[in-house]
Amino acid sequence: MNKVRITAVRQVVHEDLMAKYENPIEHACDVQEGLQWVSIDGKCPEGFCSSAWSSMREFVEALARGEGNFYDGWMKNPMSAMISCNDGFRPFSFYIEAMEE
Repeated sequence: MNKVRITAVRQVVHEDLMAKYENPIEHACDVQEGLQWVSIDGKCPEGFCSSAWSSMREFVEALARGEGNFYDGWMKNPMSAMISCNDGFRPFSFYIEAMEE
C-alpha cells in the first residue's frame, strides 16, 4: 500500500452562519494551514482530527491502494483529491496525494 500525504491547505470561516446558527465555542479546531500528516496503509494519522478523517477516509484508503482518477479526471494529479472537513462553519480544505515509494 502507498503512503498518502494530507496537507491542510485553507480554512474558510463563515462568520455570518456562525452568528446565526452556532452556539459560541471557545476552541473549535487545532488545524493550521500548511500542516501535514502521512497516512500509512490507509490508516488515520495519529492526532489527526476525527471529523476531518471521516470526510476523507474513503479517498485516502483508495489512494493507499493505488486507485485514483476520482470523478473521471477531476484533479490535475489523478492520484490526489481536495477534500474539506465537515465543519459547516469553518471548513478546512485538505489536499491528499499518494506518495511515491
